[in-house]
Amino acid sequence: MFVPNAIYFEKNIENYELGKELLDRYKNMNIPMIEIENHNNIEEMRKKQNSEFPYMKRNLIIGIRKTHKYTENHKVSDYLVPYTSSGCIAMCMYCYLVCNYNKCAYLRIFVNREQMLEKILRTADKSEKPLTFEIGSNSDLILENTITNNLVWTIENFNSEKGKLTFPTKFDMVDPILNLKNKEKVIIRMSLNPEEIINKIEFGTSRLLDRIKAINKLEEAGYEVGILIAPIVLIENWELAYEGLFKTMYENLNEGIKKKTFFELIFMTYSYVHNMINTEAFPNAINLFNKELMTGRGKGKYMYKPSIKKEAEVKMVELLKKYFPNNKILYIV
Repeated sequence: MFVPNAIYFEKNIENYELGKELLDRYKNMNIPMIEIENHNNIEEMRKKQNSEFPYMKRNLIIGIRKTHKYTENHKVSDYLVPYTSSGCIAMCMYCYLVCNYNKCAYLRIFVNREQMLEKILRTADKSEKPLTFEIGSNSDLILENTITNNLVWTIENFNSEKGKLTFPTKFDMVDPILNLKNKEKVIIRMSLNPEEIINKIEFGTSRLLDRIKAINKLEEAGYEVGILIAPIVLIENWELAYEGLFKTMYENLNEGIKKKTFFELIFMTYSYVHNMINTEAFPNAINLFNKELMTGRGKGKYMYKPSIKKEAEVKMVELLKKYFPNNKILYIV
């Protein structure tokens, strides 16, 4: 169980079943409990230095989600849905949630899960066509589930006749969801990267072979499983690293996955904020900003130069098709 350095909580969480459960669990563990007005505006966190980023990641914020606006999406899902958590306790150096490190990146749990699931079910039932809802775009629900059991609760209570749920993960703790009802209504997408990138960049996440074992478990349990190659990071000798990844996948994935899985390919984007935080919080880590390979993409953001990215896309597709020639690539971004 995750034992936070401190817990920041909104007072009204005690009016919700999950809020009372979390308060009861942690109150006798000698953890500082700090009441706050708003989970989205914690003044003392805003004043922290970049170097304190890893320590901040060890805090847990518990609140009530106020924003429930859906965003249209046209990839695996129809809508991106604000759901039961935001942020994470892992520390991937490229994480897009690090838009403002003292606001977005640490783990926030939202206790009004009944309200959020009810809206999903209502939206699905009113639709003339089947809809898929992305519930994990702001957090990792496999990780969150180890604290809240929310993912088990969500899948068990997702009784829509027309809707589906989907979410990505970098974690292997899937055993609690293997024997649930409604599995046919859930698409789980495992994010994979070469072991070198996991070790040097995706701090606090599950190992490559553990993620692959989790994919096999999920497929054997009856889930639809996709694979994200994300984010693609053009480290030195990246072609060899990614061919090694695909070879490891081919040798260790079960036959069911090899026949049915789909792929999403997402190249890394980076930012000035990332660079400032990583330089101070992880001074001995790899430098992901490469001015020879990257160009500006809006204010303070960076992406791989179009010509470099295009060449890398061609190579990635070539490598992927070498090992998985019959599997669909949904998109490349």
